[in-house]
Amino acid sequence: MSLIKEKFERGKPLICYFMAGYPSIDDSFKTAESLIKAGADILEVGVPFSDPVADGPTIQEAHEKAVKDGITPLDVLELTQKLKEKYPNVPLILMTYYNPIFKFGDEKFCQLAKEKGIDGFIVPDLPPEEASDFKQIANSYGLSTVFLLAPTSNEERIKLVSMFSDDFIYYVSLTGITGARDSLPWEEVKAQIQKIKSLTNKYVAVGFGVSKKEHTQILSQFADGVIVGSAIVKLQGKRDFEGIKALIKELKEGMA
Repeated sequence: MSLIKEKFERGKPLICYFMAGYPSIDDSFKTAESLIKAGADILEVGVPFSDPVADGPTIQEAHEKAVKDGITPLDVLELTQKLKEKYPNVPLILMTYYNPIFKFGDEKFCQLAKEKGIDGFIVPDLPPEEASDFKQIANSYGLSTVFLLAPTSNEERIKLVSMFSDDFIYYVSLTGITGARDSLPWEEVKAQIQKIKSLTNKYVAVGFGVSKKEHTQILSQFADGVIVGSAIVKLQGKRDFEGIKALIKELKEGMA
């Protein structure tokens, strides 16, 4: 059983995204440590990219700063190696656009990712229709692939994404880009997750817009896991590591 799936088997995980190399490599390592110490179950490690089309202003700004500072995918993987050495039981999912993988070559990138402590991938701009080769190579190295579903996904799409997602499906709670929200369309999200779960036995984790205890309280009633990103990255940019710990503890309390 993969390390990622193990976390879902034990309970509903809080999955926390941070941007590697933002505002510096050292700061992003401290961010990751703060997340782990506060109770994050799985880390999503963002790889800086010049055209992050799925991300909102907060995470876009982090991408831009890290790219401008010359942070490369190799720098990110050096960071994950250090994290995995220190925290071997924390699953690390690399969240990257496909272009950096393409530049390395699927095989080389997957081999390197495995060596550097990665457990799986989320590649938001690689749809399942184009992902067969990448998935096969990733799986051959024991790496999971996670694909996204949106509120607009029909039954055919749900079945396709379910087939390609190894440990869980990432359900995007809103159409549009990432970013913390005051509220979410709870009944719509609940109905969609119930629909997905009627068509697949895969775990479903919800992301986009999650930023407070009330959100995790509601979502954990019907989702198998909760994903938080922009709210963390906002504090990360300020080097507010105590604020990160407080946020994660609050979100975890909502899931208790």
